[in-house]
Amino acid sequence: MNSTMNRLLSHDLPRSRVLAVLLVALLLALAFAPFIFTGVKALDVAAKVLVFVVLVASFDLLLGFTGIVSFAHTMFFGIGAYGIAIATTRMGPTWGALGVGLAASLAVSFFLSLAVGLFSLRVRAIFFAMITLAVASAFQTLASQLSDLTGGEDGLTFKLPDWLSPSFEFAEKPFLGVNLDGRLLCYYLLFFTALILFLALLRIVNSPFGRVLQAIRENEFRAEAIGYRVVVYRTTSSILSALFACMAGAMLAVWLRYNGPDTSLSFEIMMDVLLMVVIGGMGTVYGAAIGAALFMVAQSYLQDLLKLGSDAASSLPWLAALLSPDRWLLWLGLLFVLSVYYFPTGVVGRLRASRA
Repeated sequence: MNSTMNRLLSHDLPRSRVLAVLLVALLLALAFAPFIFTGVKALDVAAKVLVFVVLVASFDLLLGFTGIVSFAHTMFFGIGAYGIAIATTRMGPTWGALGVGLAASLAVSFFLSLAVGLFSLRVRAIFFAMITLAVASAFQTLASQLSDLTGGEDGLTFKLPDWLSPSFEFAEKPFLGVNLDGRLLCYYLLFFTALILFLALLRIVNSPFGRVLQAIRENEFRAEAIGYRVVVYRTTSSILSALFACMAGAMLAVWLRYNGPDTSLSFEIMMDVLLMVVIGGMGTVYGAAIGAALFMVAQSYLQDLLKLGSDAASSLPWLAALLSPDRWLLWLGLLFVLSVYYFPTGVVGRLRASRA
């Protein structure tokens, strides 16, 4: 059993009992979320955690393992989402449309990431970051203006095959209080897709290729000196990261059955991804799962907690005003500042260091 788990995790064990417990608890919570958490909001949060685990892990392949700072990562996220939205809008709610949309978006992401990599990765880090920011901004503007294709600022609302539709029921009677419908099937499609992609990323970073990426991150000139073609490895890393981000965008579009510029191309999403990587721990992959879960839960439920606190402190007007749900961004920012201060290497890095 231990040997099988070791191979499944690509011989990269958590190396911390607390971290192992957190990861197992997160896996079980996501696996049984439809049966554990009641309400539409809880299932929606769980689905978005799955999407962002893949997106954050793919960005960690760039930032944490290769040392590349890119602000164009959400561009590939948006390409995946738009690929699904445009294909199903034009071809109808069929499995073939989903396949065509996914294949087309992966192809576009491949060639675009290759072009950006070849033209930009030879420059210094800060200039590369600025180039990727300019490309991402141009793509977002383009998506907003091509209203005939992308729906413009309004975006595209589309339908999915019947099996993934909430109105489609597999059984008349609920199972453990949960309706066996298309929404449940859609969630588990996301769950297994995210699990496979996460394990694939874990395998990549623990392969000889991943070791070279870490060597480039630590000392690019030394890696070049001992014979590794740094540009080739960094470009390959950029392409792989883009393809995984594209898959995450497709997952989001399938879940929401809608996509628009603010849904997948917003610069705020890029900043959120960067925060999740830092909170979870750069260069760990496991940090993507921890960071995405903490961020999405805090973002979704902090207002509810503040409302409870404000109501409880109604006898103290100044405290009730401070705990007002309208100030949730203030408290969210404070939580992140404290997490970075007390966990400079992220949650995963801190737990592993404590274990050592």
